[in-house]
Amino acid sequence: MRLSGAAARQLASRNGGLIYPVMSTNTMSSYIPPEQSLIEYPSAFPIKVMGAHVDGFVDAIVSVALQFDPGFDPETVEKRPSKGGNYLGVTITVTATSREQLDELYRTLTTHPMVKIVL
Repeated sequence: MRLSGAAARQLASRNGGLIYPVMSTNTMSSYIPPEQSLIEYPSAFPIKVMGAHVDGFVDAIVSVALQFDPGFDPETVEKRPSKGGNYLGVTITVTATSREQLDELYRTLTTHPMVKIVL
C-alpha cells in the first residue's frame, strides 16, 4: 500500500512533540519561512519506515539514510517485526539540517520499491 494525496498529508511523524507532515510523491510542501519552522536545525529526527520483512530491506533504508546524512550510524537503526512477521518497521534517526533535506529524504523513501509506508 502506497499512500498519496490527502491520506499522506494527514499522516504525521512526531519529533519531540512537534509534528512534521509526511510527504507523498504527488505532494510538494509549501514554503515555511525559517522563523516559522517548528524544527530547529540541525536536530536528530526519527523517521519510521515500513516494508516487507525481506532480506535487503534494512540495508536499502540505511543506504538512503546515508545519502542524506553521511554521518548516519547504521548501528542506531531500530527494527520491529509485525505480529505475523510479514512486515518490518524500521526507525532511522537522521541529523536534519534543513526542511529541503527532510522533504527530499521523504520523497526518496516513499518512492523506494521496498517501502510501503513512511511516517
